[in-house]
Amino acid sequence: MRLLKVLLLLCLCAVAGGALASKKTNELERNQYAWSGAVRWGEFEQAQNLIDPIYRKAHPVTALELERYKQVQVSSYRDVGSSLDKERGLAVRDIEIGVINRHTQAERTVRYREEWRWDPIAKTWWLTSGLPDLWDGM
Repeated sequence: MRLLKVLLLLCLCAVAGGALASKKTNELERNQYAWSGAVRWGEFEQAQNLIDPIYRKAHPVTALELERYKQVQVSSYRDVGSSLDKERGLAVRDIEIGVINRHTQAERTVRYREEWRWDPIAKTWWLTSGLPDLWDGM
């Protein structure tokens, strides 16, 4: 009887652990979707809410930088590869962003790597790589 109780308890722990891992994955997907949407539609001020507060404090975005983002239109946002390390609470997603200069109408593609970390206190995923550099290579 005691063995049965121990086995039942172990099964419950395994199920609970799986549910927690699934919840973390769902939260990551939800935050990545919100981030992608904000960047895709040019809502860079809104996107900053998903950036790690520690990173935001160390790398504040200036008003001038936000004005630069208004000079471009994002035409596409494609996930070209991703990885997730649930145990360490880290995720990486490689992105291709189509960018159109509003003044010249010239379009180009920029590569960007999203880096995410799980915050066990806030129970959320934070982006630790900051806003994408849409002028990379120019």
